[in-house]
Amino acid sequence: MDSLHAPWRIQYILGPKQRDADGRSLFAAIGQSSEDLAHHVVCRGKSSYAVLNTYPYNAGHTLICPYRQVSDLPELTDEETMEMQVLLRRVQAALRQVMRPDGFNVGLNLGKVAGAGIVEHLHWHIVPRWNGDTNFMPVTGSTAVLPEALDDTAAKLRAALANLA
Repeated sequence: MDSLHAPWRIQYILGPKQRDADGRSLFAAIGQSSEDLAHHVVCRGKSSYAVLNTYPYNAGHTLICPYRQVSDLPELTDEETMEMQVLLRRVQAALRQVMRPDGFNVGLNLGKVAGAGIVEHLHWHIVPRWNGDTNFMPVTGSTAVLPEALDDTAAKLRAALANLA
C-alpha cells in the first residue's frame, strides 16, 4: 500500500490552534480578510473560497472553504454546497494545467477522529500527486520537497483560474 507521509506537518498538529480574538477559526478569519496575497487565497466565490494549505502534503495542496464556519455537510446551504463543488472542479483544472500532476487526492475529514485539524470549519482538500512524489525524503529526513514557494504557486493558480470561466 502506498502512503503519503508529511511529518513536517507536526508543527501544525502540535502547535496552538489558530483562532482570532473572537474565537473564529483560521478559515473564518481568512474568509473575512482582504489580504488574499498574504493568506495565499487563489480565488473567491460568493459563499466559499480556495486557499493554498500552509502545511501542504504536496506542492499545490489547496483547500476549498465556506466563508461560514460549519463543521458538517448537513449544515451547508445548497448554495454553499454547489459553489464549493464548482470551486473544486475549477481549482483541480487549474492545478492540472499549472502543475501537471499524475493524479489527485480530493476529500474532506469530518471530526477529529477522521483527521480534521480544524474540526469546527469543514474544508475540502485537493492534493496533486506525482508518481514517486513521497520518495524517501519525508520518511527519512523529515523534509518536505516543495519545488516552489507558496506565493509563486498561488500566483500561477490565480492566473490559470482567471482564464477558466
